[in-house]
Amino acid sequence: MILKSKICGVFDSKTLSYLVNHKHPPQFVGFIVNYPKSNRYVDKKKLKQLLNIDKKKSLYVAVLVNPDQNILEEIKDLPFDYYQLYNCDPNKIQSIKNKYNKKIITALTIEKAEDVKEHKLFKEATDIYLFDSKGYEKSMSFNHSLIENIKLDKEVMLAGNIQINDNLENFKKIADIIDISGGLETSGLKDISKIEIFLNKIKNLNDEA
Repeated sequence: MILKSKICGVFDSKTLSYLVNHKHPPQFVGFIVNYPKSNRYVDKKKLKQLLNIDKKKSLYVAVLVNPDQNILEEIKDLPFDYYQLYNCDPNKIQSIKNKYNKKIITALTIEKAEDVKEHKLFKEATDIYLFDSKGYEKSMSFNHSLIENIKLDKEVMLAGNIQINDNLENFKKIADIIDISGGLETSGLKDISKIEIFLNKIKNLNDEA
């Protein structure tokens, strides 16, 4: 199985250009679209500028926290391949998927075993399940063993304070896609040297498969 990667919280053109032009680019690149509390938030003007950069082999993901109609209408014509949705009920997610014809990453925030079971509610609406921590905006982690034994017929994305020094092979046992953001930063900014290490680790791990 090939382990895919998503680099999230991109907010500058230098980083984005580096990612999409990399010889082993991430399959997904995420942008924080409507959550100003995050220091990775991208306002609409800057977002449009960033999305003018050709995605090439990568897929662009709009990260949305319980989005209202206004923001959904504002971004509907932007070249996003996926909407990653937090704090939305299944009906809302299905409605967004139907109206805007986007693939959906359903974000489930995990603290205890009961939280994992909620994935069953989103089976019809989601294309990828994302298991993240309750403190996702603070780059907190959660106990990954909580999702070790679940059986899903959709791809699983794993987030929650993942670092470049973590053993990625362990993640490969429970997830199809690694979602990393803060682990690639130095002093709040994406660090090209850390990105290079991460993408090469993913490539080497897949070469060994």
